[in-house]
Amino acid sequence: MPKFNIDEDLVRKLAGLLQETGLDEIEFEQQDQRIRVSRNAGVAVAAAPTVAVPAAGTAAPAAAPAAAGDVTPPNAVTAPMVGTAYVASEPGAPPFVKVGDTVEKGQTLLIIEAMKVMNPLPSPRAGKVTQVLVNDGEPVEFDEPLMVIE
Repeated sequence: MPKFNIDEDLVRKLAGLLQETGLDEIEFEQQDQRIRVSRNAGVAVAAAPTVAVPAAGTAAPAAAPAAAGDVTPPNAVTAPMVGTAYVASEPGAPPFVKVGDTVEKGQTLLIIEAMKVMNPLPSPRAGKVTQVLVNDGEPVEFDEPLMVIE
C-alpha cells in the first residue's frame, strides 16, 4: 500500500468548512486517497485509505436515540440537501411563506445555503402551508421535513 501523506493545511481548510457550513462531515478524494473530516470522529470503511480527523474545537456529540415521533409528516416538503435554511430573502425581511399562506407550485418556500450557494426551494405543489418545521438560520439535513403543505 502506498504511503499516505496528510496535507495538514487541507485538513484545516476542510475543518473550517465544517464550521462555516454547519455540516457534520466533509470528504475530499484525490486519485486513490481520501480524507474525511468529521465532527463525530468516526472512521468509515472505504476501499481507499481513509483518515478521520475531528474538526478543531468540536466535541463528538452523543448519539440521540430516535424518538417514536420522528416520522415525516404526510405532505411534508423535505430538504433536498444539507445546509442552512433561511425563511426570508435577507435578515429582517418578511418570510417567503408562513402558516396559513396559500402557495403555488414552484413558489419559493425558503432558501437553503450550501457551500456558500443560496438555493431557493420551490414548492412541489399548490396548497396551504399548515406547518413550518424549521427556524431561520437553522442547519438542516438531507430529507429533513421543512414544512407541510396540504
